[in-house]
Amino acid sequence: MESIIFWGFNLYAWITIATVLTMFTVLLFTRLRADLVFLGAISILFVTGVLNAKEAFSGFSSTSVVIIGVLFVVVAGLTHTGVLQWIVKHLLGQPKSYSKAVIRLMLPVAALSSFLSNTTVVALFVGIVKMWSKKLNISPSKLLIPLSYASGMGGVCTLIGTPPNLIISGLYAEHTGNAMNVLATTIPGLFCLFIGVLSIIAMRKLLPDRKAPEAAFESTSDYTVELLVPTDNPYVGQTIAEAGFNNVRGGRLIEIMHYDDVISPVPDDDMVMGGDRLIFAGQIDEILDLKKSHGLVNADHHVFSMSEVDTNRQLRTAFVNFGSSLINTSIGSGSFEKDNNMILVAVARRGKRIDESPREVILQAGDTLLLECPPNVNIHTERLSSQLQFFDSAQVPNIGKKTLVSTTIMIAMVVLSALNVIPLLQCAFLAAMAMLIFKCCNVDQAMKAINWEILMVFAGSVVLGVAIQKTGIAERLAFGILDVCGSNPIVVMTAICLVGTFITEFISNTAAGAMFFPIMYEAAEKLGYEPYPFLIALMVSVSSSFATPIGSPTHMLVYGPGGYRFSDFMRIGLLMNFIILAANILIVNIIYPLTPLH
Repeated sequence: MESIIFWGFNLYAWITIATVLTMFTVLLFTRLRADLVFLGAISILFVTGVLNAKEAFSGFSSTSVVIIGVLFVVVAGLTHTGVLQWIVKHLLGQPKSYSKAVIRLMLPVAALSSFLSNTTVVALFVGIVKMWSKKLNISPSKLLIPLSYASGMGGVCTLIGTPPNLIISGLYAEHTGNAMNVLATTIPGLFCLFIGVLSIIAMRKLLPDRKAPEAAFESTSDYTVELLVPTDNPYVGQTIAEAGFNNVRGGRLIEIMHYDDVISPVPDDDMVMGGDRLIFAGQIDEILDLKKSHGLVNADHHVFSMSEVDTNRQLRTAFVNFGSSLINTSIGSGSFEKDNNMILVAVARRGKRIDESPREVILQAGDTLLLECPPNVNIHTERLSSQLQFFDSAQVPNIGKKTLVSTTIMIAMVVLSALNVIPLLQCAFLAAMAMLIFKCCNVDQAMKAINWEILMVFAGSVVLGVAIQKTGIAERLAFGILDVCGSNPIVVMTAICLVGTFITEFISNTAAGAMFFPIMYEAAEKLGYEPYPFLIALMVSVSSSFATPIGSPTHMLVYGPGGYRFSDFMRIGLLMNFIILAANILIVNIIYPLTPLH
């Protein structure tokens, strides 16, 4: 099959091209899990003979993928000992202007993201930034995009800060036998971060001024109605189901107050008694029709407000995650409430409450839900966290001696690796073992911290890179770019980085890094230059996704809480892409001058 040539590519190359394009299309337009998509792509390349068994499974033994897996355990130790929470508490402060607020926010976030998972850092900061923005009287939407951008730019500053850096550096080591220093990208990353912070301050007017989604829920008296059952009401003595209170038009019975007893959720066989207070949630005008149809009267005061929540139940705000199975469904059509012991009270979209029966609203990604639930409900279960991001979900562990221990372990890992005393892989294993030995996290916490879906994507990305290089696609594309751009190495570097920057707006930055590594490597060698500076520039580029909310998991985390629209990211993000690209090419060529191959 290798002898069949069409448009310069053999059959194996065309199978690889078709597989990669299909995979990207599926990732863009479906909600299939990314790990399954990558596994399917690997299977096709293996079954069709493009890759042999060793090549098809090379991603699972890749050094960079193993490091990522071990680092999950290190991050678990930092998280469970309160290191991140301590940093947040002591660094944000009370700045007097927007410019100072952006600096106070972006610099510590970038510093943390240089060593920890970007997603972990942003998930921690989202709720805190929203509360902080209220104190500063700044719209959260003015701070949450900078938060997400800072995590991406900070991650570039070290090899362990973002997965593409580990993937690209790992592939470079395999090709050349030379390992990159863990701080190889620090100066270029810091320069781009500095330019990024200045750009956001200068372009602040391009950041949207959106109303916070939960602002629609600050007063609950406009969507919950309390009605009283008179003692002579004909439905007294009947069950809730018999009286028809369990399924009313435009709303739902969420609670009954039998004198001092509060019943919620309300069972269908509960008896209606004279003097009961019935609390309904939903569309007000339709619920009030119950006064005529069921002989109910207005209660003398409204029970629910955000400052007066019943001790037995709480109101919690959550945002529908991208990829959640709740998207395009209504709460009333499934068993979500029953499964999680929660009741949906209201739905808001982009800061405005939706005037429909909440349980009938077809949910979208980023919708804000107001849920009534027990105070001790576990909102950190895998089932819930995959569906919803709770506004007040940050766990605050006790800060003590273990906080210092885990911090020391992390610093030791970075320093020993940076000074080339111990290779990064061994450093990561030693740090993970130390976290467990000193009980910064237990074995269960460590295992739960490992994101197997992400590891599958990383391993799949490595395999795709192998296929692209083995089939000659990388070489052909490198020659094609050289034909278009000529023999100027800076022009070629800029062209590949530009394409990489925009590709990573739509696909995983890890996949983009693995896909563009062989292209950049081949192009550098064809020009007769050492690939090292070209690859440093590529690392920054594939992590510079600013223009779409699907370009990074951290963008998705802030999308709902910020009340954003898709176009909000494009308005400032497209300019940021070009600004950071220019800064990247400039600083890389200053720090790492191009060196001809010997």
